[in-house]
Amino acid sequence: MSTPRALRQPLGLRLTFAGFLAFWCLLAAFPIFWIGVMSFKSPVDAFAANPLDVIFGPATRAAGNGLSLLDIALGLLVLVCTVRLAMRWLPRMVSSYSPGGQMIFGWVIASVGYALSFVVVFFVILPALLGVLNPLLGPLGHPVLGLTTAHYQSVWIENAFYHNFINSLIVTGGVVTISLTVGTLAGFALARSGSNLAFWILILALVFRALPHSVLVAGYLPVFVNSAEILRPYLGDAAPTLYGQPWAVIAVLVSINQPFTIWMLRSFFQNIPNDLDEAARVDGCTHFQAFRWVIMPVMWPGVITTGLFSFLLAYNDFLVTSLLLDQSNQTMVPAIASYFNRETTTTDQVEAVAAAVSITAPLFLLVMIFQRQIVSGLTAGAVKG
Repeated sequence: MSTPRALRQPLGLRLTFAGFLAFWCLLAAFPIFWIGVMSFKSPVDAFAANPLDVIFGPATRAAGNGLSLLDIALGLLVLVCTVRLAMRWLPRMVSSYSPGGQMIFGWVIASVGYALSFVVVFFVILPALLGVLNPLLGPLGHPVLGLTTAHYQSVWIENAFYHNFINSLIVTGGVVTISLTVGTLAGFALARSGSNLAFWILILALVFRALPHSVLVAGYLPVFVNSAEILRPYLGDAAPTLYGQPWAVIAVLVSINQPFTIWMLRSFFQNIPNDLDEAARVDGCTHFQAFRWVIMPVMWPGVITTGLFSFLLAYNDFLVTSLLLDQSNQTMVPAIASYFNRETTTTDQVEAVAAAVSITAPLFLLVMIFQRQIVSGLTAGAVKG
């Protein structure tokens, strides 16, 4: 349906809006693009004064590290197919093969399997195939774009960055699981409660959420540091220390994130008509069965959207994890800062850039896989039904 002529925006206004939008997109995407380019170059090219040297990497190519036209074409083809499969094929597969009521576990298994498959195809099978084809193609097989993965190998293998990745998975998994479990139950109860107590609970949660993270960490830190002495009268010499343990960080991040989770899930539950609860009760369900089998299947977009925000809080946190975790249990974000804590060289700086790019990859994967649920959840939470 075409827009009536009287409601159409003037051409100048549309061009102005389009220009501002294009400028904002360029401003937001440029840092990600630039650090991605730098991470695959030698230090000489990565910090070159000429931007073209950073992009094409002549020093990197001269060292025998580069991509041919065939490498670029097949690599782009694999990336495009990966994105299309993640956005179209993967959601249908999860919906078809997930058992009833187990959609969230289906998504977790599918996401992990899909990510591992991409790593094997893109970093193992494709390089092996291109290593055979490039010598057979003459000029088309010669490097034209400098590129090296040496910095990623140094970060993940020599510097054991995978330990930090595992710690990040433990912390984010624990925060998301606990936040969503408590948040769905509390949000549903507050959405269906008409008492004034529910209102004041939400106000207190909002006040708690507004507190700076440093205030909460300052309160928890002495308890965690002295936890062994506090628990020794009850547990004896086996009393554990909570400082430096991922579970301590999970507890703090859940306490920070839980008010926001409850507020957001409550708004989603309020958009679900009470008639669904009543119909389930008439059919013989208990209150919890109605919540489990009737309300939650309708709530999945809201749960996924809220879970993504919880994931981002735990995944990107620096203050809490850097203060409450020791060096052996650091997550990825504070671990990057360690590259600059010693006498930093240009190689260390490029490795830090490579680690930063590695952190962004799971975020892009999550957004690609859950983009429909995120848009649906944000729309449902923003419009009162």
